[in-house]
Amino acid sequence: MTRTSAGKRGGGRRITLLVALAVFAQESTWNFYESQVPPLLRQHLTSAALVGLLMGMDNLLGIFIQPWIGARSDRTRTSWGRRIPFLVVGMPVAAALFAVIPHTASSLPLLIAVMFSYALVANSFKPIAEALVPDFVSAGRRSRANAAVKIASSLTTIVAALVSLLLVDDHLNIAFAIPSLIMVVSVVVLGVTVRDSRSPGYRSAVAESRAKDRAEHADPRVRDVFADILRDRDRSRFLLLVAIFLFGGAWAASRSLVTSYGMEALGMSRGAAGGLTLPSGVAFILAAYPAAVLAERHGRLRVMAAGMTVFAAAMVLGTTVRTPTGTVVAMCVAAAGGACVLVNAVVVLWNLAPSARVFAAYGGLYTVGWSGGGFLGPALVGAMVDVSGWPLMLIDTAAVTVPAIAVVTRIGALRRRSATAPAK
Repeated sequence: MTRTSAGKRGGGRRITLLVALAVFAQESTWNFYESQVPPLLRQHLTSAALVGLLMGMDNLLGIFIQPWIGARSDRTRTSWGRRIPFLVVGMPVAAALFAVIPHTASSLPLLIAVMFSYALVANSFKPIAEALVPDFVSAGRRSRANAAVKIASSLTTIVAALVSLLLVDDHLNIAFAIPSLIMVVSVVVLGVTVRDSRSPGYRSAVAESRAKDRAEHADPRVRDVFADILRDRDRSRFLLLVAIFLFGGAWAASRSLVTSYGMEALGMSRGAAGGLTLPSGVAFILAAYPAAVLAERHGRLRVMAAGMTVFAAAMVLGTTVRTPTGTVVAMCVAAAGGACVLVNAVVVLWNLAPSARVFAAYGGLYTVGWSGGGFLGPALVGAMVDVSGWPLMLIDTAAVTVPAIAVVTRIGALRRRSATAPAK
């Protein structure tokens, strides 16, 4: 290995750790938000549906905001680069709004206003930190970098649980302040250490913009990015978004409905059923990096299809062995399969991007697919459960996964047929 390549790899590891820190800070607030804001709403509202609607507001905002802000970041040019300015402004504001949430709990209108403001600001920089990965890391090693980011994101569930356990009952304001402090510290570290204007992705985008006639080839906006995907005869990028949508729905259904499944199909208490997915979080963390290595060796689309197949097979296993232990094992196997998708899907999308000028916009479109599936998937599987009954809920989830497998397999065939396409 040459000194230059070793230096590039060292720089890639450094930026990966910094991006993982930023994502860890962001997801720490999001996980705590999801677990502790509903009880604040329940102080004022008796309708679970209305609480769920208000809690889903952030996903709905993300569908509209993240692609737009991603494209906006792609077009930004400053001495700090195109990502860091958004982070150093957005993250402290989001941290302050998050810390204020428990102080507004006595007034429902004020609480909802602060929730909306936090979701609006936090969604505005959510895809930007992750876009630093393709800016700095070469295409061949992005899966490993993204694996580290996903591991950091998964660890936040443990942090949120520990803060809840130790502080929420007696010191609610301090409990909300801790994730906010983590976010402030992380943005200070990023602001001091990272200048993405020095990244290969930023330099490539600037060079490409200068090489074009700006009157005819302005930096693309999000509608231009999506229109380009729709017009592409190859269809790989569009089909990938469809696959992300489908699997996102199956994944969300397997997480959000499993507590009810444990209660209705396994006869468990609410608390015990709520713990069915806890070991699978560890399984995901353990599987994330191997999923990246396998993808780099054998092809990302192939590993994604295999991971989806493992996920569907695990759902069948859980139905066959319908016991609490069998369900825990099934959820762990499913999480390992899901890791193959979550680690690699956005990397495939980045690598299919026609230019470094649209990395963040593509990350935003990934979020649209994943969040859209997460919004509709549980409803679809829930409707299937209404027909088939709770004992077959895992089979219903597997049924939603099958079309996703077919779509990814189709993309693989398209990529193999394309003589000019880069290897994935």
